[in-house]
Amino acid sequence: MSEHEWITGGGVTSPAGFRAGSVAAGIKSYGEGARHDLALLVTDEPCAVAGLFTRNAVVGEALAWTREQVARGSTRAVIVNSGNANCCTGDQGAADARRMAELTAAKLGVAPEDVLVGSTGVIGRLLPMDRVAAGIAALSPVAGGGDAFANAIMTTDTYSKQTAARLRVDGRTYVVGGAAKGSGMIHPDLATMFGFLTTDAPADPAWLRETLRAVCDRSFNMVDVDMDTSTCDMVLALASGAAGGEPVRAGHPAAAPLAAAFEAIAIRLARDLARDGEGARTLIEVVVEGAASDADARRTARTISASPLVKTAVTGRDPNWGRVMMAAGRSGSAMDPRRASVWIGEHCAFDRGQPTTVDLALISQAMAADEVRIRVDLAAGSASATAWGCDLTADYVRINAEYTT
Repeated sequence: MSEHEWITGGGVTSPAGFRAGSVAAGIKSYGEGARHDLALLVTDEPCAVAGLFTRNAVVGEALAWTREQVARGSTRAVIVNSGNANCCTGDQGAADARRMAELTAAKLGVAPEDVLVGSTGVIGRLLPMDRVAAGIAALSPVAGGGDAFANAIMTTDTYSKQTAARLRVDGRTYVVGGAAKGSGMIHPDLATMFGFLTTDAPADPAWLRETLRAVCDRSFNMVDVDMDTSTCDMVLALASGAAGGEPVRAGHPAAAPLAAAFEAIAIRLARDLARDGEGARTLIEVVVEGAASDADARRTARTISASPLVKTAVTGRDPNWGRVMMAAGRSGSAMDPRRASVWIGEHCAFDRGQPTTVDLALISQAMAADEVRIRVDLAAGSASATAWGCDLTADYVRINAEYTT
């Protein structure tokens, strides 16, 4: 058997060889309650690592440190804080990111370069390093700590995002886990908000890098909440090797099944990120078919899912399917509007260049669901892609208008 099965309540510590934990360090000064805001993910032994990072020219100091260390291909731990992005903080911010790695390394008995750092939250404020140091000292990672990790990395999220699956290939069982955070400032470019994928497979670092890039292109990179790309976006994949066996690389019997499991987990997390968009009530899934190329399919799906006018049409249950065609047309993809078709839910509103006689009230009713599916056939080829977004509500404006005040 090579198809994966979902693990109820699974997360980043479901694969063997990982421990995690979190504390309330007092870093986060916004949001409801005294939520944990400092999290640690630890590997029992050195593990392979791959990462993808934001292409925003403005990057957080933690991301700059982590990007440099990931290039080495091996790591032992990830320390993450929420509530403060440590971005646009100058030399002191860079020193603080390194200090987080040093404090964590000293606690674990490893080198600072073996510790990756993530910071997310408000831009332009120095970290309260006395609280960070006390929090790191108080962390006690455990094998079942995935839930604590997933909760502590949240910022304006309303719920944690985590999942895991297991698969069996040639008599050996592998587990893949994942956690992500993100609710606003989500329009990924290369990576996403925060995403952490783990496996106990013994992955070759080069294979892991290639797999992560392909997985992100079909999952996290197909999400939009508000057309803004974060300064701290990163996706990390860690492989502990605790399941044993030969390193997984191209041609290994487990390579394709593991890649499929990574992608399934990433898509689940991506959908959760879109569903939990700030102020959102509705998950929007956009399926583009009949594109001239994969790039056109992806570009069109992302443009439609990101369109403020499509989002607000869903908010108001307005059956204005013309906005879908508008977004498809401005995507830059090859298309002839006289051949294209549009469905909202199960209802075809535009068929091969002609508006249909469908009752618009039925389309409006379809848009009132918790999840709305928009499908577009460009009739220009055979490529397809799926993207996810959410509606745009007055609550989004309120949340971001009051973010630091």
